[in-house]
Amino acid sequence: MIPVNYYLILSGVLFSAGAVGVLIRRNSLVIFMSIELMLNAANLAFVAFAKMHSANPAVVHNGQIFVFFVMTVAAAEVAVGLALIVAIFRKKQSIDVDQLNQLKG
Repeated sequence: MIPVNYYLILSGVLFSAGAVGVLIRRNSLVIFMSIELMLNAANLAFVAFAKMHSANPAVVHNGQIFVFFVMTVAAAEVAVGLALIVAIFRKKQSIDVDQLNQLKG
């Protein structure tokens, strides 16, 4: 049996890697992938805490419900984000964040 601490350490490492990706990268697609990595790290932490409190079945279901909501938000974020990226690429012919500092019509 793997201890819960290992899951939480892995979650922290994944979240940190996602945060570094958001702060360093300039490509919009890579930034969205880094945000998805951060959301998946939060999901892993929710599941780890639910496993830690597995003696109480209500707490396990609460962790799973939070994971479901985070996955729903992530799917909506991907749909809206990719639509925005496609629209910006059609207008500017680039998805570099540095070139998108002016969002004028």
